[in-house]
Amino acid sequence: MSNFMGKAGFQWFVGVVEDRNDPKTLGRLRVRCLGYHTEVHGDLPTTDLPWAHVMNPITSATVSGVGQTPLGAVEGTWVVGFFQDGEEAQQPIIIGTLPGVPSSLPTKDSDKGFQDRANANYPKYKETDVNRLAVNEKKTSDLPPYAEEEINPHSTLTLRRADRDIHVGRADWTQTELRINQGLTVTLPVDDGTNFSEPTTDYAAAYPHNHVMETEGGHIKEYDDTVGAKRIHERHASGSAYEILDDGTKVTRVKKDNYDIITGDHYAHIKGNHSTTADGGIRVFVNANASTDDNNYTIEVGNNANVNIQVNKGDVNVHTVEGNINMKSGKDIRLDAAGDIRMTAQSFGADIAGNWTEIVGGVNRKTGSEIDMDAEPINLN
Repeated sequence: MSNFMGKAGFQWFVGVVEDRNDPKTLGRLRVRCLGYHTEVHGDLPTTDLPWAHVMNPITSATVSGVGQTPLGAVEGTWVVGFFQDGEEAQQPIIIGTLPGVPSSLPTKDSDKGFQDRANANYPKYKETDVNRLAVNEKKTSDLPPYAEEEINPHSTLTLRRADRDIHVGRADWTQTELRINQGLTVTLPVDDGTNFSEPTTDYAAAYPHNHVMETEGGHIKEYDDTVGAKRIHERHASGSAYEILDDGTKVTRVKKDNYDIITGDHYAHIKGNHSTTADGGIRVFVNANASTDDNNYTIEVGNNANVNIQVNKGDVNVHTVEGNINMKSGKDIRLDAAGDIRMTAQSFGADIAGNWTEIVGGVNRKTGSEIDMDAEPINLN
């Protein structure tokens, strides 16, 4: 055999994808090739075009599902390739796609080929086929300070900028006066949580440094190497996304629910402050499977910091179904109630090393049996 592919020379072609619904699901495409096929659809329907295999890169195994799936081109994509059967031109292989600037848009059900006549989806506009996020076309403003402004920003960029979460309130502690006995008061100082806002995107892509991948459904990946504005951005069509800004700040946005399922342990080290604002409620369930006796809920607060709990309108409820409530203070325990302080107990014991002082503005009433001044103390432990 003296005439085979590679010895007799390649037969190259350039063409337009007209069908990608490969019945064998191999990623093959039907391509109308310039110089080989007529543009008159009635003379050569799309269904009569040969199926072209798509060449994957050497970094993709392309076997048994391993590697990159050979999908991506759409109807209307310009491609380049060769015929492995030479002049017979019935076994095309596609080696790449070709971007351009379309001069016209497709017409559905037209009799002309070399276009997406079946759907008229692509191309969508008469501009460069390179993604707008990569091009970032600009012009100089006509108004002072005559800065450069974006001409044709990508729709997702416009949405991102408009959809920022701003002026989100953080937990506050209102300054309050705590009355203690003998008319003395203690001031608990304010702890103002202030507000926070989602950072603005660092997007300032300069061609040709932003590497963009966008799917036909609207999913996007950006690896932006623009000096001074390096970013990584991945976005779902719904708007759920994350973006890593030039300084390493990460912004994550989830448009619906978020689930974190961890089968082992979870460790988080926050070297700054942690603020959580929930428009709804927060629930924490510890030792849910009750497998051990030492899966405790432990909170430790370091030196020179307080634990502040403020309920603007509602109750603070603490309830142990089985077990004690234990409290120990390194200094004083102070209670200040605008209403009554009521206690119900089987027994009440107080061991006072110093003085016991009662200042009663009204009636001081004690009920029960006669007070025995010489009785032995009762052990309540």
